[in-house]
Amino acid sequence: MRPTACNRASRSWTLVGDVKPLSFMLVAGEPSGDQLAAELVMALRRAAGPAPVSFFGAGGERMAAAGVELAFDLTRHSVIGIPSWAEVRRFLRFRDQLVAMANERLPDAVIGVDFFAFNGRLAETMRRSLPTGPFHNWRPKLIQYVSPQVWASRPGRARRLGRTHDLLLSILPFEKDWYTTRIPSLRVEFVGHPLVDRHSKDADSVTAADTARLPSSGHEQPRELLLLPGSRESELRRHLPVMVETARLLGVRRPLRIRMVLPSARMATFAQSQVAGLAGIKVQVGGLSAALQQASVALASTGTVTLECAWFGVPTVTLYKTNWLTYTLGKRLVTVPYLTMPNLLAGGEVMPEFVQDAATPAALAGALNRLLDGPLEPVREKLAAVRRSLGSPGASDRAATAILSLLNSGA
Repeated sequence: MRPTACNRASRSWTLVGDVKPLSFMLVAGEPSGDQLAAELVMALRRAAGPAPVSFFGAGGERMAAAGVELAFDLTRHSVIGIPSWAEVRRFLRFRDQLVAMANERLPDAVIGVDFFAFNGRLAETMRRSLPTGPFHNWRPKLIQYVSPQVWASRPGRARRLGRTHDLLLSILPFEKDWYTTRIPSLRVEFVGHPLVDRHSKDADSVTAADTARLPSSGHEQPRELLLLPGSRESELRRHLPVMVETARLLGVRRPLRIRMVLPSARMATFAQSQVAGLAGIKVQVGGLSAALQQASVALASTGTVTLECAWFGVPTVTLYKTNWLTYTLGKRLVTVPYLTMPNLLAGGEVMPEFVQDAATPAALAGALNRLLDGPLEPVREKLAAVRRSLGSPGASDRAATAILSLLNSGA
């Protein structure tokens, strides 16, 4: 006798004989989702206790390190904007491969982690392709971890979620009420933001960051500018030239230390080749938390990293540039006033935002100079309110509990 995750007939936790362990299929298509999925895997293991649990699917290096059996590395193929026809065909092959794998291995739950453009269609295909008949009773729970930004554009995607998914795990505080009003049949749980767990272990991190930014007595130390061009290579190629020129303009006016943090060695190698003419810039791989604790101000792409800037109280200017077609279509679809998440959570502009043609070196340097010339404490107080809105530590554990509760209920 050994413990197993649950009895397949009753979905209740019990001791049974040698049966198939509780099985999860996870799919993440971006570096941030890869990290979030890896954290969820560890939380599911903790929540399952001694019960045997297995994980497989598609993702990246972090999922593989967490013990997920990967069919392929999907994070290497993430796309911003409108994919090419070749990319569409590749994603269709990936989708069909994952559906076939699920039909063969019969997981208890299929968990899409962010990346809804792919994971939403995967769930729809999986729901349609479930085997039928008296001897086919496999009905996996379909779960989406991180809501697509349906409240910002294309709200019809929320109806797709309601038709296909059994559970949505939200990481933003306003989303549960948004769905309750519009798609009441969809089970939604706000679990909190995962970055709270990543940084909450440093209880004094924000205080230490503020102390580190204070100039020492006797003379003013050079301020530190942190450049965060994005986690994808396409973002780096679009944002790096304007960021480098912005840093050059700022350096003409005041002494600056400049640091750029990137997620991979390959991106760092490319960046080094582009910043060779700018004296004093340091390009590094990883170490974002430590860099944020030292930064006076940041210039960042609009994305999850802006929430990390808010967490550490770093006054930030944001930018976003994409190709003309994606921008033109997006401008018609987006209904929220900001792309930068701290601005949306604050209900106003706490991070000056520059998009597409507005993101010029002169405009960005002007906004950063205004931050550096003015008092920063009012900005940091607003960022602290954003930080508090993200919830308490334990997002991954709450997500794991919600998933196991769904499986146990049989609902």
